[in-house]
Amino acid sequence: MRRISAAEGMLLATVTIWAFNFTVTRYAVTHGFQPLAYSALRFSAAALVVSGITYRWEGSLRFQRRHALFLAGAAFVGIYLNSIGFMYAIDLTNASTVALIFGSLPIITAIVAYAFGVERLHRRFWIAAAISFFGVALVAAGSAGGVSGNLLGNLLAFLGAATWGFYSVAIVPLLRRYSVWRISAGALVFGAVPLVITGIPQLLDQDWDLEPLVWAGFVFAVLGPLVLTNFLWFTAIERVGPSRATLVTNLQPFLAAVFAVVLLSETITAVQFAGGAAIALSLLLARGRPPVAEPT
Repeated sequence: MRRISAAEGMLLATVTIWAFNFTVTRYAVTHGFQPLAYSALRFSAAALVVSGITYRWEGSLRFQRRHALFLAGAAFVGIYLNSIGFMYAIDLTNASTVALIFGSLPIITAIVAYAFGVERLHRRFWIAAAISFFGVALVAAGSAGGVSGNLLGNLLAFLGAATWGFYSVAIVPLLRRYSVWRISAGALVFGAVPLVITGIPQLLDQDWDLEPLVWAGFVFAVLGPLVLTNFLWFTAIERVGPSRATLVTNLQPFLAAVFAVVLLSETITAVQFAGGAAIALSLLLARGRPPVAEPT
């Protein structure tokens, strides 16, 4: 068995942070934060941080006009619509159900990658993706209450998965021209603007007298899932391709269950362990033969 590559290590770190963010976000919206107020403030803060880092390192945040317009469109889908789908899914349904639906991300990404001509996928990858999704289903089904939740929340969770899959593929051409940090800065700014505009009513109505743990979670949600993982995720995508990268995201529900055991004193059932094993098997299959990039 070959050693885990640097790109795969980046993906695992990213997924771990994202998995923990399910718990953090759920805690925030159930302890005083309104969904759009939370999302608008979070992405605005991340845009400032990443833009500051990028300008410090590169001395510029400029894009060619056509690239800026393309990035704005990608950010509208992959940040604005994704954030709305994710936040209200977390608010309306349980975290395990949202994680299950996000398990469809590799399939969605593969379809988008085919449509954009970014990758050709071997049959082995499709088998790995199917096993991975089955593993996610077992993890969710084995959780307390099973696969349940609000129908609108489920649909919004699918919207979140679909928009992130689109964004992960759409952004690849820009990675050949600009740094990960500059793309992240531009995308966060373009995504934060409509979020703030849409979230104005909730921002004005928000009670800001929240407990310290909520604010600590908010800081993590800015610096971890939005700042650090933007660099890790897109650097890894550039090296291994979007479809193979998003396959690793199916570890999210299993990791989220582990966090629940440690932090919320929940239990992991035998079905969830079986789901984790299926996810691990799918990752081994996917690593065995990576997707082939289409010639550009």
